[in-house]
Amino acid sequence: MTKQIFLALAGILLIHTATAQTTVTQSKKDIRKEEKALKKEEKPEKKEQKKEMKKLEGTEVSKETQDQFYEDFGQVAVSKWQRDPYLDLVYFTKDNANAIAYYDADHNLVGTVYDKTFADLPEKAQKYIDTKMTDFTKGKVIYYKDNELNDTDMILYRTQFDDADNYFIEMEKGGKTNVYEVTPLGNVTFFSVIE
Repeated sequence: MTKQIFLALAGILLIHTATAQTTVTQSKKDIRKEEKALKKEEKPEKKEQKKEMKKLEGTEVSKETQDQFYEDFGQVAVSKWQRDPYLDLVYFTKDNANAIAYYDADHNLVGTVYDKTFADLPEKAQKYIDTKMTDFTKGKVIYYKDNELNDTDMILYRTQFDDADNYFIEMEKGGKTNVYEVTPLGNVTFFSVIE
């Protein structure tokens, strides 16, 4: 009789534990679903927070952009000031390196492009390109350094992108030049075609 009572209590305890476990598991699933739903709701807000690029007026780089450039980079040698439809470009040399600073319509630095070499790419990217892209001829390499304080998207190679610090390498094959984006971790992905 004691065994039967003990077994009955053990059975009840087992059922209760299984039910509680199912409830906890179900609660965790519900929490995950709510978190995913919240993330989906947040994404459109982030897109709305992105600064829309304003078209620049006129053909000359503004005095405000020039002043901001010198505030950002100091008294460096500028070889060219250029106004594009959406960004002002400042070609300059600093520490024996050629660079281009990009400014938006509000005269804020968007990012800076520095001339680099194939040897400057992360080792993983060099190995990938040397082994997987042997039929391409290596071309110009640049490094894009984003100004994280400015959320304006960048335009490189006539392509607008969510700016992040990355390398870009031009690769030629059969008279066609492709641009590949290389992350600081060495991942290589197609970016655009130069026409």
